[in-house]
Amino acid sequence: MCGITGLLAFSCEGQSYLEYLTKATESLRLRGPDNLGIYRSINVGLGHARLSIQDVSVNGNQPMFDDSSRFIIVFNGEIYNFKELRSLLLNNGYSFNSNSDTEVLLKLYCEYKEDCLHYLEGCFSFAIYDKEDNSLFVSRDRFGIKPLYYFLDNDKFIFASDLRTLLCYNLPKKIDTVSLYEYLQLNYIPAPATALVNVSKLLPGHFLKVANGIVQTLKYYSIPNIGVRNLKYELAKEKLRDLLIRSVEDRLVSDVPLGTFLSGGIDSSIITAIAAQRVSNLETFSVGYSKNKYFDESKYAKLVANKYKTRHHEIMLSPNDIESSVLDVLDHLDEPFADSSAIPVYILCKKTKERVSVALSGDGADEIFAGYNKYYGDYRIRNPGALEKIIKTFGGVAGVLPCSRNNKISNYIRLVRKMHKGMYQTNQCRYWNWVGLQPEEKAFSLLSERSKMSCNLIEFSLRKKELLKYLNKEGGVNEWLRSDVNLVLQNDMLTKVDRMSMANSLEVRVPFLDHSIVDFAFSLPESYKINKVSKKRILQDSFRDMLPAELYNRSKQGFEVPLLD
Repeated sequence: MCGITGLLAFSCEGQSYLEYLTKATESLRLRGPDNLGIYRSINVGLGHARLSIQDVSVNGNQPMFDDSSRFIIVFNGEIYNFKELRSLLLNNGYSFNSNSDTEVLLKLYCEYKEDCLHYLEGCFSFAIYDKEDNSLFVSRDRFGIKPLYYFLDNDKFIFASDLRTLLCYNLPKKIDTVSLYEYLQLNYIPAPATALVNVSKLLPGHFLKVANGIVQTLKYYSIPNIGVRNLKYELAKEKLRDLLIRSVEDRLVSDVPLGTFLSGGIDSSIITAIAAQRVSNLETFSVGYSKNKYFDESKYAKLVANKYKTRHHEIMLSPNDIESSVLDVLDHLDEPFADSSAIPVYILCKKTKERVSVALSGDGADEIFAGYNKYYGDYRIRNPGALEKIIKTFGGVAGVLPCSRNNKISNYIRLVRKMHKGMYQTNQCRYWNWVGLQPEEKAFSLLSERSKMSCNLIEFSLRKKELLKYLNKEGGVNEWLRSDVNLVLQNDMLTKVDRMSMANSLEVRVPFLDHSIVDFAFSLPESYKINKVSKKRILQDSFRDMLPAELYNRSKQGFEVPLLD
């Protein structure tokens, strides 16, 4: 993992912004503390901050040129199948000067141009400058694991791994009030928008071509049609198991020490179990809360660590630890972001970095296999039984009772209240309310009078319509999952992990987001993922023999913070 930035000027005025390139590159140092590199010519500049993972020698430094010196790349991420691609290119007559995945990616582009994206398995954002035709090619991975921000006006195109770096170019700072309104509802700002006017995030699965002052945006990946595979359940379990084992094995390739995050939940436990069978003395890391057992999963993490004899590191947090880390977390957020679990993730990454430079996590499993309570609630509303009839009749009483996430009883009241309200909403309305922090009217009331006047509600409605486009009237869990991959996963979960890990120069890899697994998961029918007694059904069943039974006899616990302590 690294940090990248660059500029392509369309005019003399745009060229003057090259003076900020060095400052911008230096701002990426936490993302890449091992080496800073810069390429600059009359109208283009590229900057790179390197976190050395593959081929830690100077041969892997960037910006990197191809053999002809026509193409120059800056690359953030990892290509997990780079050895296979290297062999392909060797057979096509290419030679290599390093053992890095960066050189493989660059020469793959030389061979296939934008079609190279279909060969890649990994997490990435990268830019390649073509000196011959003075053009820039910029791309981002399929699910948005790695970030890419850009600014465009009549004089220049500027890109960077984070918004803070982009602002090093002395760009105008005008708040986008529609984005602010979205943030107050969701806790984050959905791509492609950002907190600032004229600054955008490149959407996952997209690439840009910049030439002659014109920017063309194209899509190269989308989740295939959902629920179309006619595969018996037992065979689907075997297929899933094979895919995930291969994905973990691919992500264990590293020239530096690695470990796993081990929360005690099913997802991270599966990743750890697979990795521990292939890495001796695997390092594992978990967070617990010594003064609030309701949020503490550390005992379950210990069960897995003991079963696989890992070198387990338990980080027990107190309210003081949480409070003392808040300002550090805020320092590393590019724009408004209010997921409180960023705090323990930051501490986890900080402690993990003391031992390893790469960690595997279980992120993404909930969003593709239906692990969250909201999916279960929606399923029960669409498939009601006796309990749902009772809630629909008497659930309104929960509206006058106190509720919160801070203990089991108050959280149950909160869920009943949401369930009762959701029974009277459309599929799209229910989804939007359940992914949000607060309703639209409440969020709008929090805006200043000036912001209310400048907030374009038509633009907000268009953005919201785009975010909800996968939800049909009748609904279904696969539709909710696809919506979450495009909204919550990329803008909240992956953003949180990227910012907090890069703040500590730690690379985090996510095996569940191998696109072969995602494609397979969405090809399966709803019944393979969820029913009235189980969430993540096929995932749990596929690896039941590898995990302690105690992990299956408990309710879902999110990675949350006891904020009321």
